[in-house]
Amino acid sequence: MATVYSPEKEFHLNITAGDAGRYVILPGDPGRCKKIAELFDEAHFVASNREYMIYTGSIEGEPVSVCSTGIGGPSAAIALEELVHCGAHTLIRVGTSGGMVPEVLGGDVVVATGAVRMEGTSREYAPIEYPAVADFEVAAALCQAASGLGLRVHTGVVQSKDNFYGQHDPDSMPVSYELKQKWAAYLKCGALCSEMETAALFIAGAVRKVRVGSLLTVFANQTRREMGLEDIQCMDSGPAVQAVVDAVRILIRQDQNIEK
Repeated sequence: MATVYSPEKEFHLNITAGDAGRYVILPGDPGRCKKIAELFDEAHFVASNREYMIYTGSIEGEPVSVCSTGIGGPSAAIALEELVHCGAHTLIRVGTSGGMVPEVLGGDVVVATGAVRMEGTSREYAPIEYPAVADFEVAAALCQAASGLGLRVHTGVVQSKDNFYGQHDPDSMPVSYELKQKWAAYLKCGALCSEMETAALFIAGAVRKVRVGSLLTVFANQTRREMGLEDIQCMDSGPAVQAVVDAVRILIRQDQNIEK
């Protein structure tokens, strides 16, 4: 697919083919990119524009990049689209979330196998009946890597939304009746945590025929707090970042063996 508006570089990421690796880690926060890149070999700064910060290095001799997406599905989908234009075929979100079911504690990590599409971006890619699911190989690598680090790992469905304050202050919203009813339904169905990008990335990745996964650190759990249970607070996403880097290494080794 040709670039939009810019004949030489991707319009938002300000990169071209060769600037990014085939494997890309996708944090939301640009401030995390340099720290993630420090886990690569020979990492270097590539570009910065708006919410997008990009570094490229290597793992197992394979070019690997980190690219921030900002907050929410629209900007995350733009990042995926333009990275795919430049040759990316495996993209993994590493992000933060709030626990939903009581069993998910602050400091745990969640490997998303699917996502509730309570956001708008994915609806402009595929009909709502089409499920937002992770690539199996990527999800398996994430589980293996996180377990190998001794993390408490949960696998399952997460909720993706557009309105952060719709979750945390639903009564202030004119559509509070819908927000609260659906939240209760997702809890009854066993949704593990809530965040804002995974569904859009899963659907956009499916449409563009690339592999996508998502590993989420749980910062806290409002359900536990509302139930009067201990609500552990954990703001350290470092273990999840290491797990994603390890998962990329696993995938590269697997892909290299297949290519041989």
